[in-house]
Amino acid sequence: MNEILETLPGTTTQSLQSDEPKPEAKTRDEFDVEIDGTVGQPFVDNPKMSSRNCDVFYAEKQAIFDVNVDIGRNEIIAMIGPSGCGKSTYLRVLNRMNDTIPICRTTGTHTLDGEDIYAKDQDPVLLRARVGMVFQKPNPFPKSIYDNVAYGPRLHGLTSNRSELDDLVEASLTKAGLFKEVKDDLQKPGTGLSGGQQQRLCIARAIAVDPEVILMDEPTSALDPIATAIIEELMDDLKESYTIAIVTHSMQQAARVSQRTAYFHLGRLVEVNDTDKVFTNPEHQLTENYITGRFG
Repeated sequence: MNEILETLPGTTTQSLQSDEPKPEAKTRDEFDVEIDGTVGQPFVDNPKMSSRNCDVFYAEKQAIFDVNVDIGRNEIIAMIGPSGCGKSTYLRVLNRMNDTIPICRTTGTHTLDGEDIYAKDQDPVLLRARVGMVFQKPNPFPKSIYDNVAYGPRLHGLTSNRSELDDLVEASLTKAGLFKEVKDDLQKPGTGLSGGQQQRLCIARAIAVDPEVILMDEPTSALDPIATAIIEELMDDLKESYTIAIVTHSMQQAARVSQRTAYFHLGRLVEVNDTDKVFTNPEHQLTENYITGRFG
């Protein structure tokens, strides 16, 4: 047997029995290059929200590393990157949703209009009225359409009588592009709406408490293309009144709706730039690798 093997070109018994390690299969990490801070334009003049030296830990495991970024007023900033890169974790930093996870710890300085949102005297419930959130899966309350929208204003005492509440509900549904579709069905369950309508109901619910910032965590990932287009058009209208930060796995969506794009990779913020530049002439090799599909 050994004699036969020895006759094969480039093959010897000694080479077959070698203890030298074999080359490993390529992995995503093979495309990693050194990340020395964030390239591009992570900072803006007169920002609505800011983070400096942001680190996030789940128990002993660090998920976010030294993120420094500003979110501009009345802009849509898209956060993109591979699954597990930390973009949703960072989004939840901005309204302290990570506080609801006992093992999660956030450090650094985070401000809204220059005010420290992690200060000891900051009420997270009131903060979340100022920085609303729309989640990946529509989550209407098991209440009527009317009561879904009215819930926040009632909780925070934003109206003094039923007439004012009626007007606020109508205005919120109108801003969310839903009122005409449901105006005759306000007492029907919100859970009976289509997926796209439910997501717009959740946006109306967020708007109803008069937030300053709206965070959207993959808000169209569970929707069909028609419902997605309606939500995207709505976002463009909403940025006239609100600052919006959106996490999306769709690079096409980021290119369509945002003015600035932030690319995350393995818990680090690699690049922030104008959206056109990110998708046509990125500054960092990792950004280019991601948007050209070399990993994701």
